[in-house]
Amino acid sequence: MQLALGPVQYYWPRGDIQQFYAQMLTTPLDIIYLGEVVCGKRHQLRAADWLQLARELAALSDKQIVLSTLTLLESNADLNWVRKICDNGQLLVEANDMSVVQLLSEAGLTFVCGPAINIYNQHALAQMMSLGMVRWTVPVEMSARQLGEVLAACDRKPEVEVFAYGHMPLAYSARCFTARHLGLDKDSCGYRCIEFPAGLPLASQEEQALFLINGIQTMSAEPVNLLHHYAEMEELGVDILRLSPQWQDMARVVSAFDGARRGEPCREDLEKGVDGYWRAQPGLELIARSRG
Repeated sequence: MQLALGPVQYYWPRGDIQQFYAQMLTTPLDIIYLGEVVCGKRHQLRAADWLQLARELAALSDKQIVLSTLTLLESNADLNWVRKICDNGQLLVEANDMSVVQLLSEAGLTFVCGPAINIYNQHALAQMMSLGMVRWTVPVEMSARQLGEVLAACDRKPEVEVFAYGHMPLAYSARCFTARHLGLDKDSCGYRCIEFPAGLPLASQEEQALFLINGIQTMSAEPVNLLHHYAEMEELGVDILRLSPQWQDMARVVSAFDGARRGEPCREDLEKGVDGYWRAQPGLELIARSRG
């Protein structure tokens, strides 16, 4: 199976973004997704900057570079941003909203469906492939059993990509939760989410970690970690494992999954995480708890 680096979900400073991708070029990744997927107001890198960075990465390596697009389009500015990405003329694009699917399909371009597009059965898969989809990123809440049933019912299938590591994007809203937490209006947020490079933790009244707040996005508090399910994913016919960027130790994550595909024992230093959705259990089920 190939290893893919998903797009950065958080708002990081421009220099940190550039340094991060320079480091990722030295890892055994096969595919790199990049681009703003959460908030069109974020301006450390605009559409033209993402395009330039993507082309530079493509020129510097033999990794496949894919441009990711916004998940929730709220303005003409967002639509213009997405159009620039779709019209890049060189690189494959990941669609995270059906309006982007329409733009790409009307242009006769193939595309990746990101995890925010809800595809849950073989009929939806066939429809999306007829529009030009060549790769399907499975919804984060889909279990191994469900995935197997969908693929078994397909006459033909696209490349299948599973969100195998990282804080899961669970929901999006027109309201900015980070701004609200700070007592700010969305339109005058001051781009304060840059102060939280790993998101804002949200706990229950019983102090159980539940979510991360990341602008308009709600994420899982714990990262999903399907490293121990590597053989099962391979048997199901999964083609690509998506590793979502983290603020720290991303190279270690890539190394652990690369070790699994080379037949090495699972890394003990990557034990943390949840795998409930994959096992058709509540998504916050911890790996350690499931083994107890």
